[in-house]
Amino acid sequence: MFEFLFKRPGDKPAGPQGAASEQSAAAGNSVGQGNQQAQARRAEQAAQAKALAGNEAAAVELILRSEFAEVRLAAAEYVQAQPLLEQVQQAMRNTDRRVAKLMQSRLDALRHQQAEQRQAEASIAQAQKLLQDEKLTPNQVADLDRQWQVIAAGSALSERFGAERRALAARLEAQVSLQRAVIDALAAVRRLAAEARPGDEAGRAAQAEQLARLQAEHAEHLANGERASLPRHLLSDFEQAMSQTQAALAQAQKAAPAAAAVHGGTVAGTPAGGDARPASAPGETSTAAPHAAGSAAEGAPGDAAHPPHGTADAADAHPPREKHKATPADKEANRHFMELVDALEAALQQGQLHIAAEHDKTLKESKTGRLSQSQAERLAHVRAELKRLGDWARWGGNVSREELVKAVEELPAQGLPMSELAKKVGSMRDRWKSLDSVSGAAPKSLWEKFDAACTAAYAPAAAHFKHLADERHTNADKAQALIDEVSALIARGVSRPLPADAAAGDAPGTLPHTYDWRAMASSSQRLRQAWSRLGTIDRKDKKKLDAAFAAAMAELMAPLEEQRKIEVARREQLVEEVGKLNPSDRNTIETLRRLQESWQEHAKALPLERKAEQALWQRFRGACDAIFAKRKEHAHAADAERRSHLHVREDICVSLENASFEGEDKAQLNAMVKALRDAAAAWHASGSVPRAAEQKIEQRYKSAVAALQSRADAIRRRASAAQTTAMREKLRLTQALEAAIAAPGEIDAADWSARWQALPALPGDFERTLRQRFDAGVKAGAGTGRGAYASALEASRERLLEEVLRLEIGAGIDSGAEFARERLKMQVEVLQSSLKSGHKPDGHATQFLQLCAMPALADDRTATRIEQLFRRLGAEAK
Repeated sequence: MFEFLFKRPGDKPAGPQGAASEQSAAAGNSVGQGNQQAQARRAEQAAQAKALAGNEAAAVELILRSEFAEVRLAAAEYVQAQPLLEQVQQAMRNTDRRVAKLMQSRLDALRHQQAEQRQAEASIAQAQKLLQDEKLTPNQVADLDRQWQVIAAGSALSERFGAERRALAARLEAQVSLQRAVIDALAAVRRLAAEARPGDEAGRAAQAEQLARLQAEHAEHLANGERASLPRHLLSDFEQAMSQTQAALAQAQKAAPAAAAVHGGTVAGTPAGGDARPASAPGETSTAAPHAAGSAAEGAPGDAAHPPHGTADAADAHPPREKHKATPADKEANRHFMELVDALEAALQQGQLHIAAEHDKTLKESKTGRLSQSQAERLAHVRAELKRLGDWARWGGNVSREELVKAVEELPAQGLPMSELAKKVGSMRDRWKSLDSVSGAAPKSLWEKFDAACTAAYAPAAAHFKHLADERHTNADKAQALIDEVSALIARGVSRPLPADAAAGDAPGTLPHTYDWRAMASSSQRLRQAWSRLGTIDRKDKKKLDAAFAAAMAELMAPLEEQRKIEVARREQLVEEVGKLNPSDRNTIETLRRLQESWQEHAKALPLERKAEQALWQRFRGACDAIFAKRKEHAHAADAERRSHLHVREDICVSLENASFEGEDKAQLNAMVKALRDAAAAWHASGSVPRAAEQKIEQRYKSAVAALQSRADAIRRRASAAQTTAMREKLRLTQALEAAIAAPGEIDAADWSARWQALPALPGDFERTLRQRFDAGVKAGAGTGRGAYASALEASRERLLEEVLRLEIGAGIDSGAEFARERLKMQVEVLQSSLKSGHKPDGHATQFLQLCAMPALADDRTATRIEQLFRRLGAEAK
C-alpha cells in the first residue's frame, strides 16, 4: 500500500500487474513494427507492379509471391498469354477471387476467339472444297454465306474468305452465262426451224451458215469447264432442235423446185384456162395460201417422190382447190381457241406453270377450224416456251425435292423436341405440295423416298403425342385396377382378422400357418410401389382414387401390422439368446448356427419394415461377429501361401522383363519363343495369389509378355522388310535392263549379272520368275535378237498397262484421272467375265506374280503405279 502511494512516475510497476503491463507493451510494439514492415512491402510491391511495363513473366511471378490483393490485381492487368493466364487462374482459384475471375474472363475471350478462328478456317476450307467441286450449286454457296455471317473472323481470314467467295461467285456467274448462252442458242435453232421455207437459194445458204455457227458455239459450250452445271434436258433439247432444224432445212431445199414448178404452172395456165382464182378482197382472210405454204413446207411424200414433168401436167394433176368458206361456228371456235392461247401466254409470263399446263390441256382437247400461218407459229412458239419453262421447273423442283429429302433425313439426328419436330415435318410436306403445284409431279421413287423419310422422322412425335393423349386415361384405369386388386385380395380372405387365441396359442419361434405373411407383405409393397409410379391423372379423379386406395390398403395391412409387432418381439428374443452364449463352449457354434437359421426362417416368413429390419439385423450380426472373431486366426496360413505364390509369379515377370538374347535374328527369335512358352507353363503351374494383388500381377505379366512378343515381332518385321526390299530392287533392276535393251548402247552381260548376284535371293516363285525374265533380257541384249526383243518389249507395253490397271481395280487403288475411262470399261469386262465363267479370278498374289513375269517397257508413270501395287500386294505375295 505504502509502496504504491510513494511510487515515482518513472518507476516500473512491481508484482504481477507490472509484468502484464510490460508484456502488453512489448506486444504492441511488435504489432506496430509488423504493420510498418507490411506497409513497406506493400509500397515496394506496388512500385514493382507499376514498373512491369508489359513484362508478363515478371507480372506472374509478382502475383504468385505477393500477399496483397491490390498488388496482385494491378499485376494481373499485364497478363495476356494463354499459358500464363491458365497458370495464374489455377494458382489464384482458391486464393484471390478477383484475379481468378479476371484470368477466367480473358481465357474465355481467348478460347472464343480461337473457336471463331477455327470456324472461319473450316468455312474457308469448305469454300475451297466447293471451288474444286465439279458441280457447284447456288444453295451450297448460300449455306456457306449463312455460316460465315455468324463468324467474327479477323481481317486476314476475311480477306482469304473474300477471295474464295469471289472465285465461287465467278463460277456461278460463269454457270449462269453458260446456261443463258445455251438457252439463247436453243431459241435461235428453233427460230431457224420455224423459218425454214422453200425460198431463194441465198436465204437457205444464210440459214445453213447460221446453223453451222450455232453448232460450233454449242461445241464450245460443251467444252466449257462449267458444262456439268447445264441441265440434262437442256442439252437433249438442243440436240433434238438441231436435228429437227437440219431436217427442216433439207426438206425445204428439196421442196423448193416443186414449189417453183407449181407456182409457174399456175401462172402459165391462168390466161389459157380462163379460170383464174380471184384475188381476195381487202380485209378477207384467205385459207388457201397458208394451206399451200404449209403443204410445201411439210413436203408430202407423194409430191417429193414424183415431181411434175411439165407445167401443164402439174396443173392438171393438182387443180386449184376451192376456197373454204369459214362458217360462224368455225370463227367462234377459232376465236375461243385464240383466247385460250392468250391465256396460256399470260400464264407463262406470270410464271404460273400449273395454270399454263391446264390451258394447254384444254387447247389439245378443243376443236377449232384452220389456223392462219401466224396463229400456228404463235401457238408453236408458246408451246415451246411452255416446254422450256416446264423443263426448268422440273429440274429445279427435283433439286429442291432432293434437298427436302436430305433435310428430312437429317431431322432424327437433330434431337428436336416433339412439338418442333412435328412442325418441321408438316412444313416439309407443305413445301413438297407447293413444289407439285409449281414444277409438276415428282418421280414416284423420289416421292416414296420423301414419304418414307417423313414417316420415319415423324414416328417419335406420333408415338409421343399418342402417349400424351392416352396417358391420363390409362393411368386412371391402372389406378382403378390396383384398387380392384386390393379389394380382390381382401375378398379372397388374405386379410381375414386373426383368431383371438391365434397369437397366444403359438409357441415362441413359430409362425401361424393361417396366413402367408410373406406374400401379403410382398403384395402390399408391390401395390404401393405401383401406385407411386402411376403417372398424371385428372385432379377430380386423383383425389377420389387416392382415398379409395388408402382405405383398401389400411384394411389389407391391419393384420400384417399386428403380426409384425409379434415378429419384432421374437427377433429381440433371438438377439438376447445370442448375447447369452459362451464363446468358449463347445456347442456354441452349433447353437449359433441354429439361431441364425431361425432368424432366416423368420425373415423369409415375414419381412419387417426396412428400417426396423436393418436395426434388428445389425444387433444380431454384431453379437454373432463377436463369436466368430476368433475364426479369423485360421486365415493367416492361407494368406502366407498366397503370398508365396505371388513371389513366384513376380520372379516369372522379372525373368521376362530382364530377358536378353544374343546371336542372329533367327536364333534370338527361337529363344524368345521358348522363353515365352516356359514362362506360360510356370505361370499356370503356380497357385492363387492374394486378391488385392491378383489384377496387378496379371497386368504385369501381360505387359512383360507383350514386350517380349513385340521384340519378336520386330525381328519378323525386319526379315520381312529385307525380303520386300530385295524384291523391289530386283524388279527395278529387271526394268532397268529392259529399258537399256530398248535404248541404244552396248549391254554388258557380266556387269548386269554381277548386279543381280549382289542382291539377296527371293523366296519361292518370285526368285524363279524374276530370274527367268532377267536372264532372258541379258541373253537378248548380248545376242543378235536384241532388236526383236526390244520390239517385243515395246509391243507388251499396252498389255502391261492393262494388267496394271486390272491389278489396281482388284486392289482398290486409284489409277488416276487419265485412266478413268479405261478403268470403268475394264471393271465392266472383269465383272462380265466373272459372271460368265462362274468362278472367282486368281488371287492378288498370283496376278502380281504374273505381272512380274511379263517383260515389257514401262515409263516413269507406269513404274510408279507398279511401285504402289508392290506396296499394297507385297505382303500378300510373300
